Amino acid sequence: MDQCSGKRRPSRASDPAEEWLDAAAAAAFLGVKRATLYAYVSRGRVRSRGTTSGRRRAYARSDLERLRAHREARAGHGPAAAGALRWGEPVLDTAISEIGDVPTYRGHSALALASSVSFEAAAELLWGGVLELPVCWSPLAEELARRPRGARRVWLAPGCRGAWGRLPAEGRFVDIARLVLAAQALVDDARFDASEAAIRRTGRTIVRSIAVSYGLRAGYERAVEAAGHGRIAASFACALGVRPTRRHLAAIDQALVLCADHGLNASTFACRVAASAGADPYSCVAAGLATLGGSRHGGASERVAALIEDVGGPERATRHIRELLRRGEPIPGFGHPLYPSGDPRARVLLATARRLAPRIRRLRVIEAIVDAAEIVAGELPNLDLGLAALGCALRLPRGAELALFALGRSAGWLAHALEQRQSGVLLRPRARFVGPGASE
Repeated sequence: MDQCSGKRRPSRASDPAEEWLDAAAAAAFLGVKRATLYAYVSRGRVRSRGTTSGRRRAYARSDLERLRAHREARAGHGPAAAGALRWGEPVLDTAISEIGDVPTYRGHSALALASSVSFEAAAELLWGGVLELPVCWSPLAEELARRPRGARRVWLAPGCRGAWGRLPAEGRFVDIARLVLAAQALVDDARFDASEAAIRRTGRTIVRSIAVSYGLRAGYERAVEAAGHGRIAASFACALGVRPTRRHLAAIDQALVLCADHGLNASTFACRVAASAGADPYSCVAAGLATLGGSRHGGASERVAALIEDVGGPERATRHIRELLRRGEPIPGFGHPLYPSGDPRARVLLATARRLAPRIRRLRVIEAIVDAAEIVAGELPNLDLGLAALGCALRLPRGAELALFALGRSAGWLAHALEQRQSGVLLRPRARFVGPGASE
């Protein structure tokens, strides 16, 4: 259930790190009578368990903390209501993914999935909660051939060559994807079908279209060629001019799976807000793309690319990192508040990049930056740096790391859109007026 509804169904899984309070302490923590505490337990909002003392029971502190925060936020308590939308405490309950030592999708380790299943299989898992193998999607060209003429015209009609040919040759991949999705939405009569099956069908079209849209930067013909591939990794490789070897496609699949979801980040929250208002899947994903492109989210990959260019050679890495620290500037591509011991996704991608292209000079620069950041600043790489390394190994064009990230994350956005619509809750956070005349 959505946190804004005030309802919660805590997991019954045993957590050895959980703190348990007796009834008196739990009631005092909530500021309620014991009878009210027992009512919360009966409604499944607070876990309880027996103790060694016989009839007495203990109550999970984490559930009590969430319940108190939710109650204060619903009552309009300023710090609690504002804190519910700030980094740290999750806003929504979700069954899609969880972030621990490693991220998990529907209970499956994302790292294990990245080494064993295709991106399509991971997407279907996120959308439906079941891991089924194998998963094969038809090429976008075949899908459009079964659609009305208007839908086909967006991609395959000869007249489109001129329209898409006027796109800037250096345009951002994510902006091109937003443009294409807007055009497709205009001619897709199924976009307003809110059934779960229809949203999944539309979701597959959206994901395939994003992959194909990246080819437009190289020309209309490249995009049409990419639309003929059935595998998302192959469409992406074709669109960006990557040799479609088995190892390259496996690496792309791996990165897409690792990027597919990561809890309630800014772009996913934007997508859920749109979904809560009844927006169609195209609009939900467009909201995610727009937010992802921000400099403090997916756009951070552009600062990583600039860092690699500025360092230039492995021998200059330590000096450059020291200079960043002297100026009080963060190191792009390093550090993650959820992974104090290092982002496991970055470790996987760096290892893959080393296997693919160990002798590329640019990759040696990245390795030198990683070593220098750890030695000088104690910082470890995050997903942005891992994607930069893989992009180097695959010889992707500039800006393609964000394109890879967006394509992978589109699966997660659609999963969250589905979950949010099923909750039936409109996300409408409170606002606390702090302007002239505001009450103290």
